Amino acid sequence: MEITAATNAHQRPAILTTLISKWPQLEPQFFSFTSSNTLLNPRHKNLALFLTHCSTKPNTNKNATDENYLNSESLPNSRIQPHATPTPSERISSSSSLSRGLIFDLGPKNSWDSLEIGSPVVKRYLGDEEERWYMWYHGRSIENPDFDSIGLAVSSNGVHWERGREGVRSNADVGFVMSSSKDWWAFDTHSVRPCEVVIMSSNKVRTNSAVYWLYYTGFCSEKIDCLDNNSLGFNFKNPESVHSGVDTVDGGILKSLPGLAMSQDGRHWARIEGEHHSGALLDVGSDGEWDSSFIASPQVVFHTTGDLRMYYHSFDVKNGHFAVGIARSRDGMRWVKLGKILGAGPNGAFDERGIVNARVLRNKKDGKYLMVYEGVSANGKRSIGMAVSLDGLKDWRRVQDNPVFNQSEDGGWDCEGVGLPCLVQMDGEMDEWRLYYRGIGRGGRTGIGLAVSQGSEGYNFQRWTGFIL
Repeated sequence: MEITAATNAHQRPAILTTLISKWPQLEPQFFSFTSSNTLLNPRHKNLALFLTHCSTKPNTNKNATDENYLNSESLPNSRIQPHATPTPSERISSSSSLSRGLIFDLGPKNSWDSLEIGSPVVKRYLGDEEERWYMWYHGRSIENPDFDSIGLAVSSNGVHWERGREGVRSNADVGFVMSSSKDWWAFDTHSVRPCEVVIMSSNKVRTNSAVYWLYYTGFCSEKIDCLDNNSLGFNFKNPESVHSGVDTVDGGILKSLPGLAMSQDGRHWARIEGEHHSGALLDVGSDGEWDSSFIASPQVVFHTTGDLRMYYHSFDVKNGHFAVGIARSRDGMRWVKLGKILGAGPNGAFDERGIVNARVLRNKKDGKYLMVYEGVSANGKRSIGMAVSLDGLKDWRRVQDNPVFNQSEDGGWDCEGVGLPCLVQMDGEMDEWRLYYRGIGRGGRTGIGLAVSQGSEGYNFQRWTGFIL
């Protein structure tokens, strides 16, 4: 496959980057790039990105004149290929009360995700003959404890997952798929974490089918001078990690910005350069603005053709709390900020110090927007809250004063904290919601858990214990 882009003679040359793993792997056979060290640049209206072949081919409207969103239940036209049987360390039993809700543990020793995992982005695709689940997530290895990378696992039911120890080798493989940038000027030279994956077609991406758009948080090594743990009153890191390596032991509040990458199969990614000089989609706000310190967790929701919304969080230095803001775009590449939409709760609340890592979903039945988020208490404890809005833009209100999901109280695998939520709405006459989340246990061990809720409100989440026959 070749990808080309029109460029301006006065700009940095348009470059296409293949995101090659540090781990041993083969070169993807169907990905043949014109350069091995570049980024695509979509800054100009006349730019066209060319994707000439798509190995996973979602249905799309070829007559579209603008961006088209493919519902997350539209199954790409490729069948699940058989994968290697998971190793014993990857099989998880939910029979024990201590592991209730745990569906995805750390990878085995010497794997790319052996030290820490989190940031689940879970998507369900339905076809005539099969059901397929994809989960992109971040991981750290014991060998490289300072840096986050992105991997992919697949499932047929959203509970039992197949993963890979190393980098993907084909368009049917699973494992490590994306690492930090090697370009010195880029915004994501330290770590990358997935935030949202959307399947869309666009008049700016010339292809015979839609492609995967990955919105992610990129971190660089630049420290944020205006933030420190003494002023916050609790231990905060950006990227947030329960394990500190040499780069994060002295505070680790690093600058982060939102980025975009595209893929034909959800495995092999090419970065798309944004309008910021570092390649990011957005820059932090000016001095005095609420998001002047960093931008993290960009999650994008398709509202209608030509109207995409990005939800992200930052730390409001002036008011001393974390908050969520929104930006809008017509093409998914160029964004305009609209401001802060939801901030801290009242004194004594579970989210007194604000909210982070918000994930927004549009209810397929009533059209309302639901937001699940991490609430930060006065002492830094994390729990999961929920808010609702009629239009997704304004008038967000919390559904209740208390969290909708808390850490376990019985010494379970997630007894030290829960967060990084991802909400999935299921089908059927009974409303069923799945909440995927990152849990932290004793000794800082992380895993990905699942809680379920039934009913139109969807506020009563219980840890998954097994399928009901």
